[in-house]
Amino acid sequence: MSRQRALNDQRMKLSQAIGHAQASRRGVLAGAAGLALAGLLTACGTKGANSSATASLAPATDLSDTEKLVRWANWTLYLDYDDKAKNYPTLQQFKKSSGLEVKYVEDIDSNDSYYGKVQSQLAAGQDIGQDLIVLTDWMTERVMRLGYAQELDHANIPNIKNLLPALKDVRFDPGRTKSLTWQSGYTGLVWNKEAFPKGLRNVEDLWSPELKGRVTLLDEMRDTIPILLLDQGIDIAGQWGQDEFAGALEVLDENIQNGQIRQVKGNSYKQDLISGDALAGIAYSGDITQLNYEEGNKWEFIMPERGGLIWSDNFTVPIGATHKKNAEKLMDFYYQPDVAAEVAAYVNYLCPVVGAQQEMEKIDPDLVNDPLIFPTAEFLNNASTERELSVEEENDFQNQFQEVIGV
Repeated sequence: MSRQRALNDQRMKLSQAIGHAQASRRGVLAGAAGLALAGLLTACGTKGANSSATASLAPATDLSDTEKLVRWANWTLYLDYDDKAKNYPTLQQFKKSSGLEVKYVEDIDSNDSYYGKVQSQLAAGQDIGQDLIVLTDWMTERVMRLGYAQELDHANIPNIKNLLPALKDVRFDPGRTKSLTWQSGYTGLVWNKEAFPKGLRNVEDLWSPELKGRVTLLDEMRDTIPILLLDQGIDIAGQWGQDEFAGALEVLDENIQNGQIRQVKGNSYKQDLISGDALAGIAYSGDITQLNYEEGNKWEFIMPERGGLIWSDNFTVPIGATHKKNAEKLMDFYYQPDVAAEVAAYVNYLCPVVGAQQEMEKIDPDLVNDPLIFPTAEFLNNASTERELSVEEENDFQNQFQEVIGV
């Protein structure tokens, strides 16, 4: 059987498995690993949710036909970058092919901090200065629930046909009417192999005396708390509640108060790893692959034996955005398999675009066997997604978490 035919057969099996997968993310979708990935992706968004908006907001007037511009806010290290040319190659390709100017900023350090900056403008239906933003599943769900996202016109995104089948009908956006996956990834453990050669197996190893004052944790409650829960043996897809949350929060508070944890912060944690101020912590998989490439192969990333997280980040067009059609053109461009593979080769996260794996072989064959890019069964077996939180739970848990970390 040819490789192309094998891949086609695998995609068919994947699609058939979506409807039967249970909750327990870029990949060579082969065998058990492929089916496990489908189940996890589906678990990121297929349960019922409250989709009613709290306000009736009208989308801004689209000026795309007269203003050849699109404004895009993203996370750091989340788009291919050429250090010599000092530009983003795929973005240069898009500008040339579309005739559009792109204002690209790495403005998002964490979901909560970014949302805090723009929430009042979103609530008023105002332009936040961006036509595209990239937020994680749970924050995308909140933005949509509150009526802060515009409806997409799929006629302007024909390459949406290349969306991985497991991501076409997510819990918070069936049919992808207001969002589209940018990348997916893992949250797990990292350590400096040179400075801490003994390494980590589980979160509890972060509390080792040798790491006192050199541990960094993420200020995303939806990353840090679930991993702490998993470390305590809690099934985060099951029916845990306030008692379990309080137990995880107690561990976090104790290790902040006793100085074990250096800082709880957003994406800027990478600078602490580079400087050596932090030797270990909770981290995002793609960040560590990039750091190892750019700063020397100093860090090891693993999924904890007791479990780590798998998630997606999503494009949305804010309610006050004034260049929606241009934003849709940009999304469509990045859903071309060759472009998606070019991005994936740089950011090293799980790619949501069917066909990108073949293109990756042409760009960098060495990356095909990287489990942080193309997931192995071992990684997927230790990857979990948490159960859906109610609006009340999310607000309550978030407030408790922020009080402990001092935000």
